Amino acid sequence: MFAEVLTIGDELLTGNTVDSNSAFIAKKLTERGYWVRRKTTVGDDVGEIEGVIREILERKPEVLVISGGLGPTHDDVTMLAVAEALGRKLVLCEPCLERLREFYRELHERGMIDDPNLNEARKKMAYLPEGAEPLENTEGAAPGAYIEHSGVKIFVLPGMPREMKAMLENEVLPRIGERRFIQRKLLAEITDESKLAPILSEALRRFEVRIHSSPKGFGRYIGIILFGENEGEIERAKTFMESRGIRFEEGW
Repeated sequence: MFAEVLTIGDELLTGNTVDSNSAFIAKKLTERGYWVRRKTTVGDDVGEIEGVIREILERKPEVLVISGGLGPTHDDVTMLAVAEALGRKLVLCEPCLERLREFYRELHERGMIDDPNLNEARKKMAYLPEGAEPLENTEGAAPGAYIEHSGVKIFVLPGMPREMKAMLENEVLPRIGERRFIQRKLLAEITDESKLAPILSEALRRFEVRIHSSPKGFGRYIGIILFGENEGEIERAKTFMESRGIRFEEGW
């Protein structure tokens, strides 16, 4: 099962904000057994977002998670771009509008804002692509959206990390299913990645696993992560590499 992640925001491209959202989303998807094939970042531009979504849909991942650009300001254009990429209209979600009304009323009662009424900027957040299912935002104002399109499960989430994480855990993960997935972390007692490389390549050809490697301990070890769906296959890959002279320690 393949997935892709799309994060949106000019602040991510300028470096003013570190894109921690894509790392968190990818980690959670990986834990659910998805191979995250690509992570893409674009700015707050309808045309750019629309174009990237169309490109992603052509690759037909099982899941696409989009994060960012759902707020009330002029540069929050993600829902519009998603609608245009899918050839759908933006339509008013009445339950979303009522949820927004309650949200701002509660903020007003707590003395956090001066005006509880829904202005046009606030109402903007209640518009979703036609046919989308709203996703509840328990930590903020803007709802998310879930859309199935041409076999791709598309989730549109806020960019605020607290809101995104809550929505991912509560709304996204229950909808995407789960399969057995194993990660095994090892330390290879070898200091030269170039000597390890052909052994890893051969292991990949022989076994149904994926392998990540990175130097650890400044020349003492190479960190290895074996990914797979079958514990026996991972163990066979490890045994094969040991037969080629690699000694391992468990963990990083």
